[in-house]
Amino acid sequence: MLQPLVAVSTDVKQVDNYDWHAAPRQYLEAAIAGAGVFPVLVPSFGDRLDLDQLLASVDGVMLTGARSNVHPSLYGAEATEANGPYDPQRDATTLPLIRKAIEYGVPLLAICRGIQELNVALGGTLATEIQERPGSLDHRAPASDDQDERFGIRQTVLIKPGSCLAGVFGPGEILVNSVHRQAIDRPGSRLQVEAVAEDGTVEAVSVRDARAFAVGVQWHPEYWVHADGNSAKIFRAFGDAVRAHAVARTGVQTAAE
Repeated sequence: MLQPLVAVSTDVKQVDNYDWHAAPRQYLEAAIAGAGVFPVLVPSFGDRLDLDQLLASVDGVMLTGARSNVHPSLYGAEATEANGPYDPQRDATTLPLIRKAIEYGVPLLAICRGIQELNVALGGTLATEIQERPGSLDHRAPASDDQDERFGIRQTVLIKPGSCLAGVFGPGEILVNSVHRQAIDRPGSRLQVEAVAEDGTVEAVSVRDARAFAVGVQWHPEYWVHADGNSAKIFRAFGDAVRAHAVARTGVQTAAE
């Protein structure tokens, strides 16, 4: 029984005079405990990496959230200090990785920054500082030093009937957390909107013509994977898709979560 490998995006950060390529613990924990997969960190070295070889060796891709934003030049906008920080090395790695994963039918789960990367990779644009738009909710985390409060489940999103996520959660409303200040503006042409907030903000998408599970969510299911049923469901669905891909690719039965 094999535990399938999932490629996980990394942020580039400077710590103690080193450049670190890293991912937050919560995503790795959710991959192991929620999806039942083996997370493998992908260093953000852009075109120095053979992504074709990587995708021939793994059975899923997970894109994490991050403090940084996708660089606006990648969707035809102007970069500003207020919209930063940016992580161009991550952009140079995740955007081609997304396109290739979809092309090869490798299951994909994109979270927070990940859904924004997914949209930009497929030709969409992003809106910044969305809390300043007329009629918009404030989707940012509450001001607090308590992470549980910042990531509290407090926002209603509407899952569209007949969508991919309706098969995961059922149609109708669910409660999620909200920790973002930018969001999808114009969806990429291949994306289907799966869920929206009460103010119309896009909260989830899927890739219409994908050969495997390919979903992005703007909220953070990784944070409550052990305590919230809906957070657990999205990782379970991703894990099931990863295991199905592993069996199809290798013919070897994989370990269930």
